[in-house]
Amino acid sequence: MSAAHRLVPHQLVPAPWSFSAGSGELELDADTTLGADPELHGPRRWLARALGAATGWDVDPASASEAGIRLLFDPTLGAEAYSLEVSDAVVIFAGGAAGAFYGAQTLLQLMGPAALRQAPVAADASWSVPRVSVEDKPRFGYRGTMLDVARHFMPKDNVLRFIEVMAMHKLNVLHLHLTDDQGWRIQINRYPKLTEIGAWRRESSLGSWRAGVFDGRPHGGFYTQDDLREIVAFAADRHITVIPEIDVPGHSQAAIAAYPELGAAPAGSSAPVEVWTRWGINETVLEVSETSLEFYRNVLDEVVEIFPSPWISLGGDEVPMTQWQASPHARATAVELGLDDVSGLHSWFVGQLAQHLKHHGRATSVWDEIGDGGLPDGALVASWRGYEGGIDALKKGYDVVMCPEHKLYLDHRQADGDGEPIPVGFVTTLQAVYEFEPLPGVDAAELPGRLLGAQANIWSEHLDSPRRVQFAAFPRLSAISEVFWSKPESRDYHEFLTRLTGAHLARLEAMGVEYRPLAGPAPWQQRPGVEGWKRDYDAEQLVRN
Repeated sequence: MSAAHRLVPHQLVPAPWSFSAGSGELELDADTTLGADPELHGPRRWLARALGAATGWDVDPASASEAGIRLLFDPTLGAEAYSLEVSDAVVIFAGGAAGAFYGAQTLLQLMGPAALRQAPVAADASWSVPRVSVEDKPRFGYRGTMLDVARHFMPKDNVLRFIEVMAMHKLNVLHLHLTDDQGWRIQINRYPKLTEIGAWRRESSLGSWRAGVFDGRPHGGFYTQDDLREIVAFAADRHITVIPEIDVPGHSQAAIAAYPELGAAPAGSSAPVEVWTRWGINETVLEVSETSLEFYRNVLDEVVEIFPSPWISLGGDEVPMTQWQASPHARATAVELGLDDVSGLHSWFVGQLAQHLKHHGRATSVWDEIGDGGLPDGALVASWRGYEGGIDALKKGYDVVMCPEHKLYLDHRQADGDGEPIPVGFVTTLQAVYEFEPLPGVDAAELPGRLLGAQANIWSEHLDSPRRVQFAAFPRLSAISEVFWSKPESRDYHEFLTRLTGAHLARLEAMGVEYRPLAGPAPWQQRPGVEGWKRDYDAEQLVRN
């Protein structure tokens, strides 16, 4: 039977674990009331605002037992689990506020795309909900998206909108990559030059750095601490944890440009270090000195006051040894610490800052390279260089999030050929991400560590605006949300496509998301003449451009 003629029991994304359809529909109107048990007042407030915006109703409160829409606490359910029953009323049972919120998201999807708009589009609109029964829970506790706002700054209002779309997909972790060679995006009161100097660059590589073409256009921006507190609170209201990343000891040229004492001067160079203007792996790294460590301890003291996340990411990826090998101080430090060579300074440096975070009661999140030299105690490992780094960490008892580059990097091209805007990386199709499995052929239950979940990564070297981020992310992130949330045994790509084209793309349109059309980019989404860098998957050499 063709996909077009399959019978689809629902149009929800991500798919719930259990769905059964009843007969007929329940009509909702301006007299519909909303009530909740005391444990679920947060989701009630959110749902009242969302319904009121889309419908124009006041959505009056009522007792939880008598309201037209009821959020009821059920301690037998998991914290993120819910059941939804639509008969003569809409009743959502939830084991916690997160579960009630996800039930509310399902309700809005059942009401149709217009329920996701910010204002009514028709004064006389009819609002109805099909009579259904849903039992639902997440597959993984960590359902993440990494958003790189360092290479290209994303204004705060666009970050908030991105969070809103994440929440509709029941994603619950936003990993914000806040610092890199090309920009420092977080205000640190003790070190104002980080944003005065480090938050902007004079130009940017246009397309692949290998082409040697620059745009001649200054780029910059940063978030104040209050901006970030607002982002954190906005996300928390939608049950999303924001993990900040302060990348060390590589990817640090913007910080070194602001405070040169942090870096080791390149051999034979007297020119001042500037915020980097090109993409790629950079040999400019932090000097492994007490000056650098104290600086970053002070930075992290302010970071932990802004972000209540249990994890603070220290990055730790892509650290060339060139400058340390040429640095008398780095070589002497390696000898003093009893290391075989300067390569051991990589894990040592990150470990020192991880200890500082531990004093704050926080765990460290790191990219899997750190495992090559030794992971900090209690670290969360994000495995991007394929699966091996994550599997090794699981064998050693660590928590792991899978985000392999060849599977979940959403800046990579979505089709072969030259039609994709700035085609870089591997071909990563909608179907490929939908069929992703975090541990193919491995039983996580047999390993001492915990597989917490997975994360899609959106690097922004070639995504210079929120429109380009949306094009890269969607609808692939819609497909990935189903991998993270739904029952794996029931996944069917052709059935998913039916739901995607039948209802979900219309939801994205209602939310203003400029996704990539399934047939290929629209004319205004293309970047003709801008050179990319296409790659074929090679498990032996996974190096990001």
